[in-house]
Amino acid sequence: MTTLPPPATKVFPESTIEKKCYNIVEMFKENIPIMNDRNRLGYNLYKFMTGEGDSPDILVKSTKIKIEGMTKEELAKRLTEELKK
Repeated sequence: MTTLPPPATKVFPESTIEKKCYNIVEMFKENIPIMNDRNRLGYNLYKFMTGEGDSPDILVKSTKIKIEGMTKEELAKRLTEELKK
């Protein structure tokens, strides 16, 4: 039995909102150790930036991510600061 290679993944250009949101979350990979949690938070930040989602204060609590080394309030504050840049 043979297996097929995985499908190609489309990589977003650095200038897109999607890539910027996911890069912001990747900055906190030491504090958010689980990759799926980072992906979920990145997606929700993208939804916030497009006007469809909640603010980082609410997202950090509602996405149920595992955070190490800082509080949820600290993470929400730092995410807000990064989004303003």
